[in-house]
Amino acid sequence: MSSGSYFPPPVKAVEIPKKNGGVRILGIPTVSDRIAQMTAKLYFEPLVEPIFHTDSYGYRPGKSAIDAVRVTRTRCWRYDWVLEFDIKGLFDNIDHELLLKAVRKHTDCTWVILYIERWLKAPFQMKNGDIVGRTSGTPHGGVISPVLANLFMHYTFDKWMGIEQPRNPWARYADDVVIHCHTREEAEQLLRKLNERFRQCKLELHPEKTRIVYCKDEDRKGSHPEVKFDFLGYTFRPRRSKNRYGKYFINFTPAVSNKACKAMRQTIRGWRMHLKPDIEIDDLSRMFNASIRGWINYYGHFYKSQLYPVLRHMNDALVVWARRKYKKLARHKIRAIRRLGRLAKNVPELFAHWRLGIVPATG
Repeated sequence: MSSGSYFPPPVKAVEIPKKNGGVRILGIPTVSDRIAQMTAKLYFEPLVEPIFHTDSYGYRPGKSAIDAVRVTRTRCWRYDWVLEFDIKGLFDNIDHELLLKAVRKHTDCTWVILYIERWLKAPFQMKNGDIVGRTSGTPHGGVISPVLANLFMHYTFDKWMGIEQPRNPWARYADDVVIHCHTREEAEQLLRKLNERFRQCKLELHPEKTRIVYCKDEDRKGSHPEVKFDFLGYTFRPRRSKNRYGKYFINFTPAVSNKACKAMRQTIRGWRMHLKPDIEIDDLSRMFNASIRGWINYYGHFYKSQLYPVLRHMNDALVVWARRKYKKLARHKIRAIRRLGRLAKNVPELFAHWRLGIVPATG
């Protein structure tokens, strides 16, 4: 690599279905190319990481999506309006010349610049074997792509906001952004400015994922057609909450989104536990408990009870498995539920959601 003689092979194009329909094309590099990209990333990332904004959360060390959700929740209590938007095909449409200009601003290392340019221009190898050239974008799936995307967005959006709109706080996770505003008029004016700014940088706001939302709660009067928005798998909307004195009130707060719940239920159905009567429940725990624990750790941070129906769906699947496995339970659903309920109380650590008290029950 230091000699400049390494040439990246074509990137394998893999189609991944999106939750809302359509497909996203991931660019999967070869193992050797992933090692090469990691080598460049380990050198280049420390040069740009210090200049990134504190409210940029995506693909950054020491930051997470939950951090972005948490700070957005707090700001929704302080600001009445939110401008939510998503960039249409960020990884596919990044302008190479603008990105390389930003790269050169932060390093004069010849081999780093050389290989970043080669990776940007490496063609796709399609499923049928065709080689397709690329004139824009950085492969969604490349090791170095997240750093390059963050660098591009730093100059396209983050720094621009600090200069043009310093009074409007925001949170960004890759191409998913929320900005807080005091008034609807302020949000509308900002949206017009953002459309112009992204056009200048050869990007486009996603028309179906861009909206102005009123953070409606008990104290905020008036109405607006949009009073909820999705951000990083959470839906922010007015919800019934209880304060420290036991009094109920309407609070604008996040909870796991319906779309995320649907995806988790589909995953549980995809495990097809009812077709695995030959294995023991300990085996089911080893196979699926990590996923359940991951859902709880991520979606259980805010308004955890919204996640409970998904966890009960997991219990239902376990009941079906038990009735398939044990002949004595085949015709007795209630008996199967009670048997699993006793097991859950005796061995709550078997499944992560059993520790929360979400156990099979007849009532």
